[in-house]
Amino acid sequence: MSTGTERGQHARVLDALGQAIVEGRPPVGAVLPLDELGTRFGVSRSVLREAVRVLQSLGMVEPRQKVGTMVQPRSSWDMVHPQLVAWRGRSGEYFTQMRELLELRLGLEPVGARLCAATTDPLRTALVRQAAVTMVDAAAAGDERRYLEADVAFHTGLLQGSGNAVLAHFAATVEAVLRTRTAERRATITAWTPEAARAHLALADALVAGDAEGSSRAAHELILGTLEEFVHESARPTRP
Repeated sequence: MSTGTERGQHARVLDALGQAIVEGRPPVGAVLPLDELGTRFGVSRSVLREAVRVLQSLGMVEPRQKVGTMVQPRSSWDMVHPQLVAWRGRSGEYFTQMRELLELRLGLEPVGARLCAATTDPLRTALVRQAAVTMVDAAAAGDERRYLEADVAFHTGLLQGSGNAVLAHFAATVEAVLRTRTAERRATITAWTPEAARAHLALADALVAGDAEGSSRAAHELILGTLEEFVHESARPTRP
């Protein structure tokens, strides 16, 4: 078996097991039937063990002596890890996760914006503003893919430009959650609106101006508006 083949099998098994655990199949406390899983996926024991090791690093499973590898409760999961964000985003927890992470972002990104505005890195803030301009252009053209990539670049640039290593690390989580929006087909949620793009541009202008207070306020308003939108829309029935 080639290394490339092993990597592909590892990714396939990891994705399937992680998604299943997020969806409660198997439930908390269940022991993973490793022999059965190896047969089901048609992979070697080493490939399966590597996938289980990743799940363990995320807090989703834990090997127990004389018992086996047990599914752990969510209280032990690394809920901000990008991989877990992706799995939850593809499950019935989409809206729950969006609300939870937007609430977290509401506390973090205004701080990041304040710090970013206070830095002396004009190149960084210029790149953030260019991403916002691209969002405005993409919204006008109805180019959702271009809008998404610019949205990711905007928030990544803002958090990395904060000069705070912890906030910069959180950029990967924000990117993961932004990309989950493509899995939700409700138009009122997935539409990349000109209004949202303009709100990003207003924040970018405050960053470029070095207005720390204005940047923090604009970031708070931007994320709060998105949070309120998701809370409202999650209560609406989906169309068949």
